[in-house]
Amino acid sequence: MQSQTHDDEAPSLSLRIVPVTPFEQNCSLLICNRTQQAVAIDPGGDLDKIDRALKQTGASLAYVLLTHGHIDHCGQAREYADRHQVALMGPHEDDAFWIDQLPMQGHRFGFPPLKAFKPDRWLNQGDELSFGEQKLEVHHTPGHTPGHVVFHHRAVGLAIVGDVLFDGSIGRTDFPRGNHADLIASIQRELWPMGNDTRFVPGHGPMSSFGEQREHNPYVSDAALK
Repeated sequence: MQSQTHDDEAPSLSLRIVPVTPFEQNCSLLICNRTQQAVAIDPGGDLDKIDRALKQTGASLAYVLLTHGHIDHCGQAREYADRHQVALMGPHEDDAFWIDQLPMQGHRFGFPPLKAFKPDRWLNQGDELSFGEQKLEVHHTPGHTPGHVVFHHRAVGLAIVGDVLFDGSIGRTDFPRGNHADLIASIQRELWPMGNDTRFVPGHGPMSSFGEQREHNPYVSDAALK
């Protein structure tokens, strides 16, 4: 079944989720409703599909963000940023080794030819990013990859969490430099304090809230982590 974009809206911020690549990775478009400025998070592929969704919003792209260095999240991100002549930021520099492997990853998974790149800015814990009248806070969340970051929009209670947490599951840690203990610590230290009502977009699959995961997720529920 062909993937469809998903829309979600708060008074000041709109969200469009565009599943891309054969991995059905959730590229997120965040749009400031007052200024019509947008950011694209993890435009890993299917760039024309992302552009169609962006055009439907009427917004212009301010910059591109990355949660981590896996191919489905960042494979064509540099191309997308260059297409719109905007900056590419993220993830944390500890994921540079993953981005350096993009040509090999692309060949392995049948992607179009890919080039390694260096983002215009690596991101760190506590960084704040603005677009239009909106603000995102950066949280370094190692575990799935060592340089993974999460983007938190505190004002509307929304987080873009990449492959740290899913509805009913957590990110894999059997990749090079993955670490299960680090992943659990990142979730408890960085995500849970955002509040149970905070909703999140995972890298794959449906949205949920941190409260729902603390109650029902078999890996990181409060009961499972006692």
